[in-house]
Amino acid sequence: MNTMPASSTFTTKGAALTRIETFAVPPRWLFVRVETADGAVGWGEASLEGHTEAVEATFAEIRERFLGHDSSRIEDMWQTFHRLGFYRGGPVLMSALSGFDQALWDLKGKRFGVPVWELLGGRVRDRVQVYAWIGGDRPSDVVDAAKARIAQGFNAIKMNASEDMAWLDSPKVIDGVLERATSVQALGLDVGLDFHGRVHKPMAKQLAHALEPIRPLFIEEPLLSEHPEGIAQLSKLTTTPIALGERLYSRWDFKPFFEAASVDIIQPDLSHAGGISEVRRIAAMAEAYDVSVAPHCPLGPLALGACMQLAIATPNHVIQEMSLGIHYNTNGHDLLTYMKNPEVFDVKDGYVEALNGPGLGIEIDEDKVRELAKDCPPWRNPAWRGADGYVREW
Repeated sequence: MNTMPASSTFTTKGAALTRIETFAVPPRWLFVRVETADGAVGWGEASLEGHTEAVEATFAEIRERFLGHDSSRIEDMWQTFHRLGFYRGGPVLMSALSGFDQALWDLKGKRFGVPVWELLGGRVRDRVQVYAWIGGDRPSDVVDAAKARIAQGFNAIKMNASEDMAWLDSPKVIDGVLERATSVQALGLDVGLDFHGRVHKPMAKQLAHALEPIRPLFIEEPLLSEHPEGIAQLSKLTTTPIALGERLYSRWDFKPFFEAASVDIIQPDLSHAGGISEVRRIAAMAEAYDVSVAPHCPLGPLALGACMQLAIATPNHVIQEMSLGIHYNTNGHDLLTYMKNPEVFDVKDGYVEALNGPGLGIEIDEDKVRELAKDCPPWRNPAWRGADGYVREW
């Protein structure tokens, strides 16, 4: 039986990993920095909102395993971390692996002086269609928010289908959803509606049916992904495209949805689902089932940069979420806060041009990252409760 050599025997002169750092920064992101013996640096994003400390702790194992390892062996490190821990998958381990993987791809692209998409086989498109989230309880609120997105250059948005909906609720709440959605559509925007897992099957069936006449771009998480049988049932009751996947973390998590032919658009998060390496595999699986890819990304610049690299090289990619400007409660920080080259995310006519810089194409302001990481308070999901006091999905 062959014995696997120690990681130190894999090293290539100059390319050995000598430093792996994490930085918790506002509003709720976790950046990853890797450095090699010759001083080359790569960045990634391992953000897992509300669970930053758990992901940071996982990097103790990553350092133990991979300091001294040849930084070019991305797939070897991915497989080693994923398989040899025995307990694999899930949001914490996969988010840590995601940020590490992104940083390694960024490093490799910079070594060769090319964007990561070049290493993935080259461009299949020159620009990427994008959308942004808007919020608001009343039609006037969402209209104002939508107008702001139009001014930023977007022609598609996503909004919550319902701010609050009980397990079984009044039909009036559906009327409110329709009113808010149609008020935004009247501005000429394409609208995706996010159920956010907060709708249960009795209302999801009614809501999906009621939305069909207004033809939304998609309905997202009409039920939680922990109910694959419910998603399969619902998919047979509506012609509206069903999107899902931000809470799935590997190709094995997506597999039953492909086999059931119950989703039309998958939304893996490149900071949760194994980084560029794994989401590229997930996208290839999806293509075989005629399913498109629209990665989830309400996160920072490195996560979006990774998404853009995948989008530019992936045939079945259709649209990319981005958090330009205020997205949820960010206390004034957005993806441009930490960038030296924010112009790469300029939106024009609903598209962002292909990123052409090396690696992820993002120039990070390291001084600002280190400064804001010194005193970054922990972020926690707010507790949402219905009129009866019962806890609701965030």
